[in-house]
Amino acid sequence: MRALFQHVATTNGVTVRVSVNFMPEQSRVEAGRWFWVYHIRLENHREDAVQLRTRHWRITDSRGMVNLVDGEGVVGETPLLLPGQSHDYVSGCELTVPSGAMEGYYTFTRQDGSHFEVAIPHFGLAVTEEDEARR
Repeated sequence: MRALFQHVATTNGVTVRVSVNFMPEQSRVEAGRWFWVYHIRLENHREDAVQLRTRHWRITDSRGMVNLVDGEGVVGETPLLLPGQSHDYVSGCELTVPSGAMEGYYTFTRQDGSHFEVAIPHFGLAVTEEDEARR
């Protein structure tokens, strides 16, 4: 997977970086299943510690079908980020069409218990000609 982060958003001093890759070896195109892996890095540029609590995803496929996903933490974790720290994780998304997009937000908690949202940048899920050639 490429280490280059293609999509970046900063909200309230927290930066979210996203890199996404189509995974032909995990897709079953003949069965109408396309799979992408995305790598996310969360960076705390604030002067206080913050903890990720929840996630909200809006996944839209090329037909306009929308799937909302809400849950606690990310991949089973609710990382605490001290000032200057980052947290990386990898997850995936499967669609029944060859393209779509994802975006959303995380909810973080400050040390005083108050909450704030951090934008996840919009990023596309698409099969490129290069991806088709690898299949």
